[in-house]
Amino acid sequence: MDIQTLHRVHSRLVAERRNLIIQLRAILLERGIIFPVGRKEFEIGMDALLAESNEILSPRMRQLVGDLRVEWKGLDTKIEALNSEFIQLARNDAAMRRLTCIPSIGFLNATALVATVGDASSFKKARDLGAWLGLVPKQHSTGGTPRLLGISKRGNTYLRTLLIQGTRAAFPSLSSTDTPLGHWLKSMIERERTP
Repeated sequence: MDIQTLHRVHSRLVAERRNLIIQLRAILLERGIIFPVGRKEFEIGMDALLAESNEILSPRMRQLVGDLRVEWKGLDTKIEALNSEFIQLARNDAAMRRLTCIPSIGFLNATALVATVGDASSFKKARDLGAWLGLVPKQHSTGGTPRLLGISKRGNTYLRTLLIQGTRAAFPSLSSTDTPLGHWLKSMIERERTP
């Protein structure tokens, strides 16, 4: 239960940071200051903007942007502290350690899975877990003709989101490897491209 609460707090902090960055970009965009896409690029640009003395920002706006940057750094510190805690939890638990050996499953996914699912003995097959998470196609049948639609999106939204994000992050590196998984991913990409 504690791990699920930690994940909820982590999720809220990440959302707060995202919203803060969006607000900062909007404030600066209104003043004609544009930064490249990406959090790191924006962070570097923000620090450079606040370090130099220029007439682009009024003194009040400079103070406001500086305060928001300090708030951003505070959120980063809190998120990193929780990430360190998740890493420690994943290292100390055998089930979580085994899960991190799976490609695209990191410490965040492993801790969330074990906290939510437990030992997974209630699932007879791995497919049952996928169905429980809502990662199976929605089915609509009429007149004896079954139609498969997109994923059903039922189940734990947070866990499903983490798993999809982990897969998207790992997909480019996994699909370029010369392993059975890499070959399967390449063939899946080719099947998707052919009409």
